[in-house]
Amino acid sequence: MPHHIGVVAPPFPSHFRALQALADVLVGRGHRVTFLHQQEAARWLDSPQVAFHAVGRISHPPGALARTLRLAAQPGGPLGLRRLIADMSDTTDMLCRELPRALDELGIDALLCDQMEAAGGLVAEASGRPFVSVACALPVNREPGLPLPVMPFAYGRSEQYERVYAGSERTYDLLMAKHRRTVARHAARFGLSSRSGLHECLSPYAQISQTIAGLELPRRELPAHFHHVGPLRPTAPSPWEMASRLSPDKPVVFASLGTLQGHRLALFRRIVRACSTLDVQLLVAHCGGLDRRQEERLRREGAARVTSFFPQRAVLSRADAVITHGGLNTVMDALLARTPMLVLPLAFDQPGVATRVQHAGVGLRASPRFEGHRALSAKLAKLLEHTSFAAALSRLGDEVEAAGGTPRAADIVEEALRS
Repeated sequence: MPHHIGVVAPPFPSHFRALQALADVLVGRGHRVTFLHQQEAARWLDSPQVAFHAVGRISHPPGALARTLRLAAQPGGPLGLRRLIADMSDTTDMLCRELPRALDELGIDALLCDQMEAAGGLVAEASGRPFVSVACALPVNREPGLPLPVMPFAYGRSEQYERVYAGSERTYDLLMAKHRRTVARHAARFGLSSRSGLHECLSPYAQISQTIAGLELPRRELPAHFHHVGPLRPTAPSPWEMASRLSPDKPVVFASLGTLQGHRLALFRRIVRACSTLDVQLLVAHCGGLDRRQEERLRREGAARVTSFFPQRAVLSRADAVITHGGLNTVMDALLARTPMLVLPLAFDQPGVATRVQHAGVGLRASPRFEGHRALSAKLAKLLEHTSFAAALSRLGDEVEAAGGTPRAADIVEEALRS
């Protein structure tokens, strides 16, 4: 039976791209799919077969998303972080107020809900619609003895580690107080059970994650309806005609800081300097964050190629190492390509991703703030020269290939809707 499926997600490009890939497969199977968010978020969709419906026209006028993205990319200290959390809270409030009417008017009968936006699960549950939770970032499912993804802690099982994790969880909940109050208020207004955290707004039908079990820290309490499916991507990767122009005699290093962090010229310059002592071919993707003058500066200082975007999966299949901010999309693509990673976590769940990369033995972690070019160069040399990462990369790469990806995620969605 075909369904009209609504998609509710944070208005970030990486989240929209992953969910669009899943939406395209569902449309190909006869369903209709409509994304719902503030009008400016429509820019992240480029599929002609996926619809978009704008909400929040008064509370989130043109310019509101740009401010949120600036804050997300660089909060700038405690005050900026408070403003970002306030923006998140305002967005959840708007969606909780406006989604119920929009879903009824559009005839949407099921929802795909990104774990990072509580409104989707709240509205779906309140309206009796089936919904599937999707973790485009690291899963928010909490578990005693594990650090939250946003916390920069190594993994350990001792009592000391567990005390640190519990204390940091309390600190996080205090920082998120405004957002938690918004979730609690709408849960009460909808007549739902008491709740306030993102982890309390997840689907009882099916939960899908872009991760694989082999990358995760040891978990014991995931629900039976939680599924690791690997990266949500279009089925056919983009070709890369420039691969033949690279020298076969020099290692290739790919550097990307993602769509929100690509403006960090100083960090890119440090990366270029770190690579310049290793005689490698450095490819830099800044995702539109740099202008032409800044691109040329990086080339003059030693980068082989600098551009907004490369076809990432194709480049990673050619690269000998990748320097990344720890965005989950890049990390999963690197695992699929069996490419070792140097992770410089900057924000969001990236500290948790870096912890998992190091724990799994598929890369190294470095501080984007406190480690200079010599330290970065030494760690990159270790990735390029040592074979100790190969076995773990091979094992996890095989696991990504077997996870099923977008087609399996679509199977899980359809099964949840049938049942």
